[in-house]
Order: sequence, then C-alpha cells, then structure tokens
Amino acid sequence: MTISGSPKMLAYDVAKGLIAFAGATLRKYSPDDLNVIMNALSIVQREIRADLVPPDDALQIRDKNQKLQRLTQAVSMINAHMRQRRLRS
Repeated sequence: MTISGSPKMLAYDVAKGLIAFAGATLRKYSPDDLNVIMNALSIVQREIRADLVPPDDALQIRDKNQKLQRLTQAVSMINAHMRQRRLRS
C-alpha cells in the first residue's frame, strides 16, 4: 500500500491523534514507505519541539506534550514492526 497524500500531513494527523498505527496497519506499507513515514514523523517532531509555548499556559504545554508523545509512540511502533519483520531501516 502506498502512502495516500503527503507523508508530512500523515505525521501531523498522528500528532493530532487522528491516526494511530497498529501492526495490521503497518503490514500494508512497504519498507520504503515506512522509511518515508519515519522521516516525516521526525520532521514533525522537530517542528513541534521548536514551537514556543508560554510557561504559564498549562493547556498549551499539555497539548504540545501529547502531540510529542503520540509521535514518539508511532516511531517506536514502526521501529518495533521493522525489527520484528527484519526490514531494513
């Protein structure tokens, strides 16, 4: 299965919580597609980390941390899937 749409938008959807990866979902992607998704996830992670939030705004801090947590979880899921399937990274 190829990536439908922009990989960067896919990564933003993961950060927002609209898409979650699971083993069955990841099996549909080729190793090259998974590498493209991993690159997009790391780019979006860097962009979100670069966003400055006021230290007194707890809601924005929580939102930023949740997005980073979702992205980190997606990266670890893809890494585990690639390791399990013995795919090149």
